[in-house]
Amino acid sequence: MAEFRQNMATKEWVIIANERAKRPDAFVEKHKPVITETQLFHDPKCPFCPGNEELDLEIERLPEDGAWQTRVVLNRYPALSQRGEVLRTFDGVHRSITGVGYHEVVVENPRHNTTLALMTPQEIKPYLQTIYSRGWDLQKDRRIEQVIYFKNHGERAGASLRHPHSQIIGLPVVPNDIRRRIEEARRYFDDTGYCVYCTMMKDELKNKVRLVTLSKHFVAFVLYAAPAPFHMWIIPRKHSVSFLYIQEDELTDLAYVLHDVLRRLYVGLRDPAFNLIIRSAPVKEISNDYLHWYITIVPRLSRSAGFELGSGIFINPAIPEESAAFLRRVKV
Repeated sequence: MAEFRQNMATKEWVIIANERAKRPDAFVEKHKPVITETQLFHDPKCPFCPGNEELDLEIERLPEDGAWQTRVVLNRYPALSQRGEVLRTFDGVHRSITGVGYHEVVVENPRHNTTLALMTPQEIKPYLQTIYSRGWDLQKDRRIEQVIYFKNHGERAGASLRHPHSQIIGLPVVPNDIRRRIEEARRYFDDTGYCVYCTMMKDELKNKVRLVTLSKHFVAFVLYAAPAPFHMWIIPRKHSVSFLYIQEDELTDLAYVLHDVLRRLYVGLRDPAFNLIIRSAPVKEISNDYLHWYITIVPRLSRSAGFELGSGIFINPAIPEESAAFLRRVKV
């Protein structure tokens, strides 16, 4: 029988379709024509490849001298403008805010045919350091309320360019989806005195059936109420509300965990498209006790349709416990 499961942090329901669930290996794209490592090492037409750098758009690079490892550039077609003030307009049911903010691209590596799963932890750490650095810079702007860090890998995940890159967007508002998560976290804390994310993490460590990998500082697991196949969280063991509070040794550890988890997806599911989001506290709410930052990884292995749009309830055709067991068996 199918089962409704609820995510305690978001209160969102999902349906785990036990009776029509697919085996984890059924999600492997066996006939996928192109995977990342088989692409060109250098694409002469790619704006992110060495030699094609659009220096007028460059914000920073690491290292500053010599061959770069990671670069940050302005998005050539930004969703928001850095110039201007935040002006709010209220007219009956019409509400608007000027489109002020930041839209930056983090070029993760000089190689065109790589991704985080193929990079070494030593290559991933400068990428994380760059995101951390840009996050602190953006939050200094009084106009910015929320910084969104995300990566789209593969066409089905929304990536328009193959070269490995992520994006950072600084918003003048806190999106409603994030506000709702904050309210649920506050409600749980008021009711119990505990962080709901810490509670969920401890439950996963106790039960072990949905764990994917562990480290000194992080726990990676498939969600109990995963809304999609292989939907995972990487969460700090230490309670911390913001990614911007991460310490140097934790950054090093996170690089290894990201490599491990994404390598398992890459090898086990043959380079699936995925979205990666760093979920961190709003800029002006990084001192509360009830939020907990984490990373969400969502492989794009299923599609939403009318029922999901009409109800807000996702149907997951994969059993989370089996998905986690499959990833643990992958040889990385």
